[in-house]
Amino acid sequence: MHFKVGEKVRFLSETGEGTIISFKNEHNVIVEDETGFENEYPIQQLVKIYGDQTDAIQGGYDVELADDSALSPTKSGEEVSEIVQRKGYWEIDLHTHALLESEAGMTSGELLNHQLFELKRFYRTAREKHIRKIVIIHGVGQGVLRGEVRHFLEGQENVSFYDADFREYGKGATEVELYYQ
Repeated sequence: MHFKVGEKVRFLSETGEGTIISFKNEHNVIVEDETGFENEYPIQQLVKIYGDQTDAIQGGYDVELADDSALSPTKSGEEVSEIVQRKGYWEIDLHTHALLESEAGMTSGELLNHQLFELKRFYRTAREKHIRKIVIIHGVGQGVLRGEVRHFLEGQENVSFYDADFREYGKGATEVELYYQ
């Protein structure tokens, strides 16, 4: 993936985001994070943020999501992928094999961006339908997707979240309670 000075990026190895301010060499860039600190990152540890996602991060419901022209089609077309309606709650599986027809040709950063796109679309739909409880299956892996899911949820209003039932999901899911006024 090619980056330019001034582009907004997310980190694969930690939560948060920043802006590329310079290139150290062909493999590393200097990024100013949201707190104003400048740090060096390997290019392969960055994911470009497409479009303006500030509303989605800050709790807006009518959000402009990532530029979906760069994403592969989902298995179910226009509908939110892989929603399972259980008794009393909704569940979504964010594993890429559950969301995409094929992962061929996609970088890990593009796959993560697609997973976050589906998460935000799922969350918005659950809010619109006044669902009170959702479960987000993110898997265990290296914890990158789990960190991004939790970072997103921390920016939402009227929610609480915690590890989902270990007996049913192991350590790979987050349960979210949605509150309405």
